[in-house]
Amino acid sequence: MTILDTPPVAVAAPGRAARAWRTLRSSRTAVVGLAIVAVHVVIALLAPLLTSYDPIANDASHALLGTSRSHWAGTDQYGRDVLARVLYGGRYALGVSVAATVLTVALGTVIGCAAALRGGWFDDVLGRVLDAVLSVPAILTLLVVVTALGTGPLVIVLAIAVVYVPQVVRVVRGAALAVVPADYVTAARARGEGTWAILRREVLPNITDVVCVEFAMRASWVVLLISSLSFLGFGADPPTPDWGLMVAENRTAITVVPMASLAPIIALATLVVGLNLAADGLSKAWGVDRIREGS
Repeated sequence: MTILDTPPVAVAAPGRAARAWRTLRSSRTAVVGLAIVAVHVVIALLAPLLTSYDPIANDASHALLGTSRSHWAGTDQYGRDVLARVLYGGRYALGVSVAATVLTVALGTVIGCAAALRGGWFDDVLGRVLDAVLSVPAILTLLVVVTALGTGPLVIVLAIAVVYVPQVVRVVRGAALAVVPADYVTAARARGEGTWAILRREVLPNITDVVCVEFAMRASWVVLLISSLSFLGFGADPPTPDWGLMVAENRTAITVVPMASLAPIIALATLVVGLNLAADGLSKAWGVDRIREGS
């Protein structure tokens, strides 16, 4: 039997997903992290049921109120219920962050795998372009993009992709380079399969764990970056309930109504901690070395 007659290798065995889930459950860190993220998702989805206050309605007669039975976290300088804004703020943070992370990881995965498969001049040129983009601080790149294109969720998603795609490309490329020399990839090339077919059938199924870990870790950075943009005035536009914007709006009154600033900070911190725990737990459970993969 020649290499041309070699049948396709079944990479994904029937019980692979079940084994991955059992391994994941054995990592307490991953379980705790995913549980924290799940709580945030549920709260964001159920926000209209958890509070009766409108998060953007002003009420000057109730401005700067402390915590009470009516307003558990007090009100801000415009009389808006702080707890309601925090609950609804999770929708904006999760929605924009998930969209930006999905786009970033998807583009980075495709480009990284293509670079590993093609190699040669394409890989060399791509590496130099990535080095140039990565030499610019992320927040500076974001500010340039949003200044040129304006604010809004779509612009922020595209800006996040511009900033983080090069980093994802490096990590995924490192993982794919370990798969490319495998016999089943060589056999697929000998059968005349195209780059996209090899990527989809042979490479991606074998680096899924790396991509999942990268998604969790990248999501935590995206959440922080989006909140930083809002804090600086380049993200969500008032009166959008957004955690970074809430901190910026209420920092001058922190001695009067501390919860107006502390509540969104706590929400942001717990979400980031949950994502980091999930990424760390997934990395250890699946044996993914992010430092080695990105080298």
